[in-house]
Amino acid sequence: MPFTASWHTLLDELEDLPDGATLITPLSHKRFRITDVQEHRVIIEFEDADEKRPLQRDQFETLYRRVSDEPEGFELDRLPSDADPYPAVLSLHPRFEIDEDNGVIVKTEKPTSDQLLGSDSESTSEERTEPDLNIYADALLLVDALERHDVATLDDMETDGLVNLYTLLSDVQRNANEFRKNVADVLLNRLHHDRPVSGPYGSVQRTTRRNRTLKDEQEVLEILEEAGIDQERVMSVDRDKIDEALEVTELSESGVYEIDEREYVRKAEVDEEVKQTRLQGLKEQLAATEGEEADQLRQEIEELEDRIDELTSFRTGTEIKE
Repeated sequence: MPFTASWHTLLDELEDLPDGATLITPLSHKRFRITDVQEHRVIIEFEDADEKRPLQRDQFETLYRRVSDEPEGFELDRLPSDADPYPAVLSLHPRFEIDEDNGVIVKTEKPTSDQLLGSDSESTSEERTEPDLNIYADALLLVDALERHDVATLDDMETDGLVNLYTLLSDVQRNANEFRKNVADVLLNRLHHDRPVSGPYGSVQRTTRRNRTLKDEQEVLEILEEAGIDQERVMSVDRDKIDEALEVTELSESGVYEIDEREYVRKAEVDEEVKQTRLQGLKEQLAATEGEEADQLRQEIEELEDRIDELTSFRTGTEIKE
């Protein structure tokens, strides 16, 4: 099919879009709307910025030909960063589809999907389901505990209240980190190049962390010796061997180590039965409550996801995505 025919098919699809229809770019995941459809260009407007951009017909034709020349699909990360909206719009054509998992846009004769979110893509409260996740249950308990205590003045709280808060914070942190890693494993296959990908609450970026591990000691020493490096220059005190020496001698630990002892709080145990009882009580309270109070309680639970980031900020250090 010549491009002129495909172009007019695409324009027809754009003209038929419902009011408020939203598209999403495949790489940066930015949301935008079509504001005007003209013979030689398409005008778009991004949601997160007061920015309108014209997408030119000749650029669509270039992309069309590149995709048509690649039977396995055209790799999206070969596009310039500012060209991200083009494949999203082209995916509205019934013969083009974006495969985000493989990072390509393909031409196909099969039924296709598109990058259209639609004006009512957000889930309604009736569509919500309770996830079978430890992080969900613990976060719900933590929200309940935070709302029942005046956490603005921790010094004034009773000890048992502080213990409950610390225990729940610890559980939320651990389960959030585990679930975060699961999410990251899936995301890694969907991130291409070094372009940030945005969502409503933030953005992520694929990056590489370099770790080094020494090879076999004898092999390293031989390589360095061949390079003219004396072994004594690279030999250091082995901590494990020092500990072994302390065990078979009368040397004191303080004689070879600088010791800095610091006290800290450690979670000793968790009463899962009490947690489950309280959690079940919260669920029953939600199910039994009616009217305005029920709406308020449901709203609090619906806002739980927005607050998890704040609740899990109790950390020992900055974490970097694996």
